[in-house]
Amino acid sequence: MKNFFTVLGGMCILATQGYINLVNHRVKIKDDQDYMNYILVNHATIPDRTTWIEDHSKPNPYDYLKEDVLQQAPLKPDFFLMPCNTAHYWYDELAALSDVPFLNMMEIAVHKFVDDYPDEKNLGLIAAEGSIRDGLYVKYIKKVNKTPVLGGPEIQPMVNQLIYGDIKEKGKVDSELFHHILTLMHDKYGCKVVLLGCTELSLANEKAPDPDVSIELEEKIRNGVDPKEAVKKYMYY
Repeated sequence: MKNFFTVLGGMCILATQGYINLVNHRVKIKDDQDYMNYILVNHATIPDRTTWIEDHSKPNPYDYLKEDVLQQAPLKPDFFLMPCNTAHYWYDELAALSDVPFLNMMEIAVHKFVDDYPDEKNLGLIAAEGSIRDGLYVKYIKKVNKTPVLGGPEIQPMVNQLIYGDIKEKGKVDSELFHHILTLMHDKYGCKVVLLGCTELSLANEKAPDPDVSIELEEKIRNGVDPKEAVKKYMYY
């Protein structure tokens, strides 16, 4: 297969499924051959990312992700992407494993905020505890000269309940809790824009990580643009 990308998924099956559904639904098609070519690595047994970030004695997800990248790289996908936000803790190590371009979803999300809301100085952030602890989103937000707003101590326990207690454990979204969190971030902490820094939160918003980037890139590559030239726009280094 030519002109395809590889999705490193399985880290929250419902969220991975949501991302793939959006890719399929947003492509403009006339027939089946117009859909995107991709390989989904639905590696459901990857250990929880936040658990390892909080306790390094637990199984390390990097070993599983490394295996996936090394298995896929010889197939020569046009690029890798990884819907799980917290897994970007290992982004640099994973991107260094092959010469296949590896999209950094965190940086793409932050740059999209800058493009869409250039006059906003503050960016609210809610995410899994691992993503908050590793500080990557905060680093990327500060890198573009914006101010990350995490809210007060009451926010994270509610976010944890929504991600783990509801979506991961029960497979459902507590919409009332979700909107309560967003209302607090807006009304109490002054955030006009809130970045949903976890795939489960995107699922809660009936969205997954924006698939428009992967669609845009694959359409360019199908039309003859060199893959490495196509992805340059989204490689922020």
